[in-house]
Amino acid sequence: MNDKKIFVASDHAGYKLKEYMKNRLTREGYKIEDMGVFSEEPTDYPDIISKGAKAVAKHKNSVGLFMCGSGIGASIVANKIKGIRAALLYSKDTARLSRLHNDANVAVFGGRLIKPKKAYNLFKLWLSTPFSNQERHKRRIKKIFKLEGKK
Repeated sequence: MNDKKIFVASDHAGYKLKEYMKNRLTREGYKIEDMGVFSEEPTDYPDIISKGAKAVAKHKNSVGLFMCGSGIGASIVANKIKGIRAALLYSKDTARLSRLHNDANVAVFGGRLIKPKKAYNLFKLWLSTPFSNQERHKRRIKKIFKLEGKK
């Protein structure tokens, strides 16, 4: 999945984790676009996360990696953007199943709740897990598209 562009975004509470993840992924050759923030100066997460989510929705061969303090606010905001299926990752099962069953295109972490190395390993698992393409899962995703007015 090194060919996919990764849009990273965080608020101030996720800034340190974003920088850690961005630097490791860049060293491994991933194409990263940093949507902000660029410091630990207090920021409203909806402003930055919505910018990142809109970029993922616009660029078909891309994924998102978003962080805020708990990961919950970033997940809520990202999922308001048409075409985004954001998943809050905290275990191997959530990383694997969000891709396998839900074809998630955004991974979210709580910068105050997860250790950087664990987040990195979960994100790499998430990146390497393909969508199962099973009919039942495709049917469910089509229903999500219908809810957001997409065909």
